[in-house]
Amino acid sequence: MNINSLKPRLSFWQLWNMSFGFFGIQFGFALQNANTSRIFATLGASPDDLPLFWLAAPVTGLLVQPVIGYLSDNTWHPTWGRRRPFFFLGAIFAALALFLMPNSAAVWMAVAVLWMMDAAINVSMEPFRAFVGDKLDASQQTAGYAMQTFFIGCGAVIASLLPTIFSEWLGVSNVPVDGSIPDTVRYSFYIGALVFLAAVSWTVFTADELPPPDMERFRAQKKEARNFGVALREIVGGFAQMPKTMVQLAFVQFFTWIALFALWIYTGTAIADNVYGTTDAQSAAYQEAGNMVGIMFAVYNGVSALAAFILPILARATSRKACHAVCLGLGGLSLASLFFITDKGLLMLPMIGVGIAWASILTMPYAILAGALPANRMGYYMGLFNFFVVIPQIVSGLLLGFFTKHLFGGHAVQTLVLGGACMLLAAVLTLAVTDKANAAASAVRH
Repeated sequence: MNINSLKPRLSFWQLWNMSFGFFGIQFGFALQNANTSRIFATLGASPDDLPLFWLAAPVTGLLVQPVIGYLSDNTWHPTWGRRRPFFFLGAIFAALALFLMPNSAAVWMAVAVLWMMDAAINVSMEPFRAFVGDKLDASQQTAGYAMQTFFIGCGAVIASLLPTIFSEWLGVSNVPVDGSIPDTVRYSFYIGALVFLAAVSWTVFTADELPPPDMERFRAQKKEARNFGVALREIVGGFAQMPKTMVQLAFVQFFTWIALFALWIYTGTAIADNVYGTTDAQSAAYQEAGNMVGIMFAVYNGVSALAAFILPILARATSRKACHAVCLGLGGLSLASLFFITDKGLLMLPMIGVGIAWASILTMPYAILAGALPANRMGYYMGLFNFFVVIPQIVSGLLLGFFTKHLFGGHAVQTLVLGGACMLLAAVLTLAVTDKANAAASAVRH
């Protein structure tokens, strides 16, 4: 029996409820992405060391996501369901980490809290990817991931703008005093903690889950999964059993996320140096550049929220991989173009292209992958797929600092050009991906 035939078609508001938690998750991620390097620098970190400090995040994802995916695949509770316990537990710890982050008194404390924050966000986030595969049949999966992308964009826009809102509209101090984190950043993280917990709780308590189609077989598998040796063998052994489509997407993801890691780590330093003419993290100009980066990130996330509803239409008119390749190409050119911009009035233009690419990154690879995965291991493989998000971040953390210092003379904007080139390569590699769902649909039409 085709399991998709048992899945009811969901209404717009059902898609809304099951995706709303991503508003809070991305609220937390956006605060992290736009402000963590700023926090490290304010606490005295050298720009050359920033990639190493950021390694906490991808290493955490490398360890956490496949395990959480495996555990959620083998979880079922009549009230809480399969994925929702992980949503809620992760949200509690993520909210705590968001509260602690701007109260860090030293770099080592901020790195430790980043580790905790990323682990907690990953516990909440990864089951959300499998949630779409669980609840939606193939005809709605692209729409489901697009709805997630919409909320990711909306959450990130507001979160990225918060320091500027506090500074420009509410008159809160944006200047670090005695090396402490500015109040604008501190208050932004406090709001982020509340929003994260509230948004994820909305999905937990308004969305339901489909029980396993064969409960007896599920219980037998669950009993086996409790054996540590069996669990470890299945988690590690999954590498050798990855579907062909997943392997192809792995190469695309690798170069895509090198570009994104460069964007998140170095945009603040690059804009401060290239546009504001300073690398002094204690200066008012550097902190102003930090707020500008928040606005830039808000723009690209806002664009992604709007593009999320257009991409499924483009994908149906062409193909999902062609759509993704074009979006990545546009994003790569846009990221590299920051090298030529020295006028802050032009900084928003490249963010349009980056936003279109970001929308596709959050939608198309997962929609393509979901059609190639076995339903009973959806969570595990979605978690394993995250390896190809975090491994390039680890590589970037180990190498980008060296490149920036020794090859680019300390000019971080050149690191952004390298990131743009990596995204262009990812666009080319996308054309080699096999999309089983699109291939099947094409065969039916002909």
